[in-house]
Amino acid sequence: MRIVLQTLREHQLYAKMEKCDFWLTKVKFLGHVIYGQGISVDPSKIEIMLQWERPKNVAEIHSFLRLAGYYWRFVKDFSSIAASMTRLTKKEELKARLTSTPVLTIPNIEEPYEVYSDASGVGLGCVLMQGGQVVAYASH
Repeated sequence: MRIVLQTLREHQLYAKMEKCDFWLTKVKFLGHVIYGQGISVDPSKIEIMLQWERPKNVAEIHSFLRLAGYYWRFVKDFSSIAASMTRLTKKEELKARLTSTPVLTIPNIEEPYEVYSDASGVGLGCVLMQGGQVVAYASH
């Protein structure tokens, strides 16, 4: 307590006593409950998720994924579980990318190529480049 108050004083910060709580065993903070044993999801957020109706459009899927994604660290294999819902939101992204495609450079067989790749359990992708310009993209 002394360290906290001293740090506030050193940085010329002030705390109102009526807004302070002392000797609490748990605190709700930004959708989490923090207590001596660790951190958990705020039960009121779990209730919201239980009451959530099945999404009917992309906006509702995005909304649910934003809430659920805030708690990804509490769910083993979260990205794999959410992958099917995430895929449902990709249509507009693909449409936007197809209608605003970059100009691919024509490869020069005399120049060296660069290949950048990334892989996960869900997919893989790579970019073939030459002289800092994209020659081709590939994914699976």
